Amino acid sequence: MANATSANLKLTVQQTGENPGTWGQITNTNLLILEQAIGGYAAVNSASGATLTFSDGALSNGKNKVLKLTGNITGNVNVIVPNDSTSGTPPTKTYIVHNGTTGAHTVTFKTQSGTGITWSATDKGKKILYSDGTNIEEGITSTGSLITDNITTSNLTVTNDINVSGITISDNVTAANNITTTAGNMVDQIGEVRTVPRLDKSASYTLTLADHGKFIRTDSNIVVPMNVFTASDAGKSISIFNNHASSSISITRASGAVLYWVQTGADADRTLSSRGLATILCVGNNTFVITGGLLS
Repeated sequence: MANATSANLKLTVQQTGENPGTWGQITNTNLLILEQAIGGYAAVNSASGATLTFSDGALSNGKNKVLKLTGNITGNVNVIVPNDSTSGTPPTKTYIVHNGTTGAHTVTFKTQSGTGITWSATDKGKKILYSDGTNIEEGITSTGSLITDNITTSNLTVTNDINVSGITISDNVTAANNITTTAGNMVDQIGEVRTVPRLDKSASYTLTLADHGKFIRTDSNIVVPMNVFTASDAGKSISIFNNHASSSISITRASGAVLYWVQTGADADRTLSSRGLATILCVGNNTFVITGGLLS
C-alpha cells in the first residue's frame, strides 16, 4: 500500500512494508516538519501578496509556527493559506503572524476560499491566529476576567472595558470609552483626583513646584518665588486659604516674579483677609495670575 499524507502538516504517513532503506530519512523529515509547526519561523515576502506552501512530505513556509510578512506593499494585499488539493479545504493550524510590511495599506491573512483577519493600514503589530478548516480566526479577541492582578505598561489603549484589581502605568492612558471605578479612588501622584490635597503651614512659606494641585491652609505670609516656576510649568496652580480667625496675610512676590491680579491686571503684592481663599496660576516663566475672594 502506498504512503499517505496527513491532512494538516502534509507529513508522510508510511505504510507497512513501504520505503525500505528510506524509512529513516522520511521520519527525520517528518520530525523537522513537526519542529516547524511547534517553533519554526519564516519571513514571507508579501509585497504583492502571497500564498503559503504546504508541500507533501517536505518543509514548507506555511507549516511554520511564526510568520513575518515582509516587503513594501503599494496596495492592499492578501496572504493566503491554500486549500488541500484532495479535501478542498485549508489545513487546521495555529499561527503567530507579524505584519512586518512597509507601506500604508491593509494586509489580510485568510484562507483560499474563506475569510480572514485584517491588519489596518497603520497596524504593524503581531496577532495570534488559527485556521479552523474554513476561515482564519483571531486567537484572542476578549480578555474577559483574564487580568486579576497588576499590569505594568508604558502605554495602554483601551477601546472597551477593562477590569483589573491593580494597574501601574508609567506613561499615557488613552481610552475610547469611560474609565470607571465602582470601588476605591482614582489616585495620581498628588492624591485622590477628586480631592485637593491640603498642606498646613504656621510660618511664612515660599511656594514650591511640589505645591502644584494643593491648597495651603495657613495663618502666615506666602511668598511667590523666582526661578522656581518656568515656562514649562504654565498651567500649574496652587490655592491659599487664610485660616487665621481675624488677621490678614500677605502674598508677596520675590524679586523678579510677576503676579497679575485678575480683577485689575496690576502686578503687585496682595493681601488675603481672614478666611479668604486665593488661587495662583502659573502662566509663564516666573509669571503668575491671582484670583480669589477676600483678596485685595
